[in-house]
Amino acid sequence: MMSSALDLSHIIPPQELIRLAREWLAEDTPNFDPAGVCVGSQEVRATLLCKSPGSVLAGCPFFTAVFTELGCTVDWVYNEGQKLGMELVTQAAVVRGPARCVLLGERPALNCLARTCGIATLCRQLLHTAQTERWEGQLAGTRKTTPGFRLAEKYAMLVGGISMHRYDLSGMVMLKDNHVWASGSITQAVRDARSVCGFSSKIEVECRNDEEAIEAARAGADIIMLDNYTPQVTLLIS
Repeated sequence: MMSSALDLSHIIPPQELIRLAREWLAEDTPNFDPAGVCVGSQEVRATLLCKSPGSVLAGCPFFTAVFTELGCTVDWVYNEGQKLGMELVTQAAVVRGPARCVLLGERPALNCLARTCGIATLCRQLLHTAQTERWEGQLAGTRKTTPGFRLAEKYAMLVGGISMHRYDLSGMVMLKDNHVWASGSITQAVRDARSVCGFSSKIEVECRNDEEAIEAARAGADIIMLDNYTPQVTLLIS
């Protein structure tokens, strides 16, 4: 598990926060905001109330970025990664800005925060279960994420304490059964992948039985994934 002292917001490129915030706002308000004329631009104060006791706060940079784009400010009561209070309602942040801008950013910001907090909370629970069972390995988040929302979801996993498996297809080579089938053999697939990915990239091979695992190891695979093995058999084979 990573150090709790790390400020994970520093891994997000500022331009990516700006890009995502603008995309989310444009999706929600592609042209006019007729309701904005009803409230005007008087300065208001809005309180972020969380109603899931004990949840892990995650996604603060994304929430803040949405309101920053609209000329609003956000002051957080809790630090990211902290568990919220056990009260039925917990004040997590205060947003200040023009009324129409606060209301304009409310739904995109809340949608993002609700999802990232939910992911981080579940990851923290899984991590606690693994530690209780004295699991000495790592729990890793895959790239099975929501299209267009990967950065936020992967970030939430890290806040929850889960390791990063790979961010995208470029992050590491993973050869699954279909790759092997199309290539002709594990050995050929590993050889072809290595010829283009370079010596610094890792290659992982999905193996369905002992013979495939041995072939992958001999072919030079860096990681062997034992598919659908029980913990007991995994220990024996490894």
